[in-house]
Amino acid sequence: MVGMRDVAKKAGVSLSSVSLVINGTGYVSQDMRDKVEQAMRELNYVPNELARNFYHGKTGIVGVIVPTIQHPFFATLTAHLQREFAARSLRTMLCSTVDSASGEAQYVEMLRQRSLDALVVAAHTTHDSDYWTSIGRPIVAFDRNLGAHIAQVSSDHAHGGELIADLLASTGACNVAIVGGPRAQFTDLSGSNTTFPTVRYVQTLEKCLSQAGIAHTYVESGEVCDLDGVRRAVHGVFNAHPGIDAFVGADLAAAFAMQEATMRGIAVPGQLQIVAYDGTMAADCAGLPLTVVRQDFDAIAHALAGRIETEITRFAGDAQSPMTQTPEPEIVPVTLEARTTTR
Repeated sequence: MVGMRDVAKKAGVSLSSVSLVINGTGYVSQDMRDKVEQAMRELNYVPNELARNFYHGKTGIVGVIVPTIQHPFFATLTAHLQREFAARSLRTMLCSTVDSASGEAQYVEMLRQRSLDALVVAAHTTHDSDYWTSIGRPIVAFDRNLGAHIAQVSSDHAHGGELIADLLASTGACNVAIVGGPRAQFTDLSGSNTTFPTVRYVQTLEKCLSQAGIAHTYVESGEVCDLDGVRRAVHGVFNAHPGIDAFVGADLAAAFAMQEATMRGIAVPGQLQIVAYDGTMAADCAGLPLTVVRQDFDAIAHALAGRIETEITRFAGDAQSPMTQTPEPEIVPVTLEARTTTR
């Protein structure tokens, strides 16, 4: 395999001169540059991009930590992130905590050792908030509160809850079933706080439904990685609450609700309205196009990539100077698409 030494010998220059040309650092005369580039062409030498990045103190790789890529939301998110990073000449290294024996620990260690330029954390973590700050490297959270000084991007979940409540109130819903993750996620920090901004859509929805005098029931479906648990929870809702006239849940839960309604001969939307939350392909493959509160994956990926670049630049400029204030979360708007499963 042709290496830099071969190029130096062919060009009749020193190895350090070849390095300067390839890495674009230091002064090299045009005559020497021409000799090196001519030798590279004649030898069909292709510089090792990873090694070149290391020379500049970077890898061009961003780690993305998600709970599981089996879930439609995280599969869609990672696809958009990979495209956005690629457009910025960044590569994506994916960590699915459920599907990886080492979980997030291996990726955090890679970040510490500078084998990664940055991390996007979109999975639940049991670490104290000080843990993430102590890493001292670029980290951006998506829909997670990782503690002081960690940049965060989230969708406008509170508005999403308002949109659903307004729709159900205007269409005469009287008895709403909501399926979501463990209720403990709503207050997994002190007081009424949570590390999961996503739950704000449920919190807001419940508050608005109560204010409108609309009965509602919340049913836990288990952790986000338990896809069979979602199906069981939805099936249980129809058995335990036969009087519901509206169903709300993430795309997968809403799709299962559509299946249950069809099997039980329940007319949608005449007898039962169904509203999905997320806006992935699962909302389009349920038999009928589901009414959905859609998260803007393009905007989310753009915001995350922008924050990642900002953090990488900040740490490259002065890695020993941490943020003195926690940056305001970047909130991405959501939209309601009323389709065939609501009146």
